[in-house]
Amino acid sequence: MTPRATTRPPARPRPGGTPPVVGTVTRGTTNPNRLRRMDRWIAVTHGAELRRAADPVAVDLGYGAAPWTAVELLARLRAVAPRARVVGVEIEPARVAAARPYERDGLAFRHGGFEVPVERRPHLIRAANVLRQYDEDEVAAVWARLCARLAPADPAAGSRGGLLVEGTCDEIGRRHVWVALGPEGPRTVTFATRLGSLERPSDLAERLPKALIHRNVPGEPVHAFLRDFDRAWAAAAPYAAYGARQRWIRAVRDLTADWPVTDRQTRWRQGEVTVRWEALAPRG
Repeated sequence: MTPRATTRPPARPRPGGTPPVVGTVTRGTTNPNRLRRMDRWIAVTHGAELRRAADPVAVDLGYGAAPWTAVELLARLRAVAPRARVVGVEIEPARVAAARPYERDGLAFRHGGFEVPVERRPHLIRAANVLRQYDEDEVAAVWARLCARLAPADPAAGSRGGLLVEGTCDEIGRRHVWVALGPEGPRTVTFATRLGSLERPSDLAERLPKALIHRNVPGEPVHAFLRDFDRAWAAAAPYAAYGARQRWIRAVRDLTADWPVTDRQTRWRQGEVTVRWEALAPRG
């Protein structure tokens, strides 16, 4: 990323000729179990890629003031890919020093930013709540930089390459929206929520990632999607007698008539729905 001088400090050089640290210190807000919905989705949708790799490396980029999310990511990935390793990367040196006592087999912490200072190209980069403080017009460059660091696709081996998962959630992980990107660029957008906390699907709009949050206005695809989702949710109100999960499933099933939903009922039951990026991408 090439930050604008008016809003971002220049990349900070490091001794020894290593690449400079790229990015800006975040607030560092974190909580245990905050990213559980994202982690579970990654384990299901990307687990086969991680198992296929000889040395699968995952990066928890911008893990925050405490290392809980990196510790949890390792446990969840190893449940589906026992060889997985996690590297927590933070731009604030004090946070790296505080995390070092938590290092163990398969878990390490390093100082860095969007340059992603790991030796091997990672098979996963998770960047949760990192771009929230950036400007919308900076997102594409950050995405491109991170995607260029991913493990490449290998069609002969049936591999689509590494995965970047970038998105936003609330403080205790009840509501998430994230974009999944491969080496080629954006693939999908996933909406995930604790259904008992939801009044209507458009409540998730406040957790749209930076690339979409300012596009929730009439005339933009993401606004139309959330409008249609609310209508489907209202039409599914009779299913509320069987619980919020059944209402969500019915609403998502109705959405599939007009929107390219990519997942199935097994994920809908978790309070998720995933849509192709092209359907929600900002106009222009």
